[in-house]
Amino acid sequence: MSSMKRVIVTGAGGPAGLNFVMSLRIAPERIFIVGTEASKYFIHLAATEKKYLVPKAKEADYIDRLNEIIRGEKVEFLHAQPDVEVKVVSENREKLETNVFLPSKEAVKVCQDKLESAKIWKKKNVPVAKVKDLHNERDVDKAFEEFGSPIWIRARHGAGGRGSTPANNKEMALSWIRYWKSRNVNWEFIAQEHLPGKNIGFHSLWKDGELVTSMARERIEYIYPHLAPSGITGTPAVQRTVHDKAVNKIGTEAVLAIDPNFNGIACVDLKENKEAVPCVTEINPGRMFTTSFFFSYASKILRNDYCANIPYLYVKLGFKEKIPNVPKYDALPKNMYWIRHVDAPAKLVKDNKIIGAMYS
Repeated sequence: MSSMKRVIVTGAGGPAGLNFVMSLRIAPERIFIVGTEASKYFIHLAATEKKYLVPKAKEADYIDRLNEIIRGEKVEFLHAQPDVEVKVVSENREKLETNVFLPSKEAVKVCQDKLESAKIWKKKNVPVAKVKDLHNERDVDKAFEEFGSPIWIRARHGAGGRGSTPANNKEMALSWIRYWKSRNVNWEFIAQEHLPGKNIGFHSLWKDGELVTSMARERIEYIYPHLAPSGITGTPAVQRTVHDKAVNKIGTEAVLAIDPNFNGIACVDLKENKEAVPCVTEINPGRMFTTSFFFSYASKILRNDYCANIPYLYVKLGFKEKIPNVPKYDALPKNMYWIRHVDAPAKLVKDNKIIGAMYS
């Protein structure tokens, strides 16, 4: 019998890390999970066998501390969940004393840059939100001239809708940027075409440029939307599975445009334009969307398998194991709802009825 897999999950106390860990918990084999967390508070939420407080990813001793834990716990594979940790782990992958399963360094770098990735998609004829770099007031004027009103203002780098808001006029756009600059944040801002249609997430897993499996979902309502001017707070309260050939095609093309040999996880954000064409807005490379447990749980309850448990399939590939044949697209039925909120256990819902056990 093979020994138990030993895995590190970084950011294990955050919502996305918790979803990733819960997905591994319902896998068909037991996995020993070590959690790391940079927050002295959220570390207590990590649902792992062992948990360690670590420096922030940008601190000089971050990689050294990870290696200490890797050696002490005999860890064989590392998954970095927060974007900032994906970036640092990717750049220092040769220094890590364990395995990772990441896209190339260049792919991670480009995907985490919303301006550069948009340029690539435009060049390769992938439907993409029009985007413009903002250096001065004239750039803001040009954005309104080219995109019309409203435009979407957002930070060039970062997750969770960082620095984003719709702006109806130049004054609103400039005031928004000045506000953030006055807080001494070192963010670059871009203007993006306002896309009024459906908000879609395309989860996908890749090996050597071949799509392993994928599933798409529509975000319907966000947690505490009234707290953000944009109404988008980074993680949905209500979402549903969708089957959409255009989303599948465009999501796939977007990943391959970045790297024809893409490896690991690519979570693609798309939003429909006025013509209902799904346009790519960004790719989150190397890490899962926040609510990965949605698909993992639905796969177990509805199919009694793990074909949509992307975190588990990804870990198996990271251990260089073969995986069974799984659907490349639409791994789960459409119109399955995942309804959740702060301090409220998530529910899997179909036709207004809760499916499966009362997950908590």
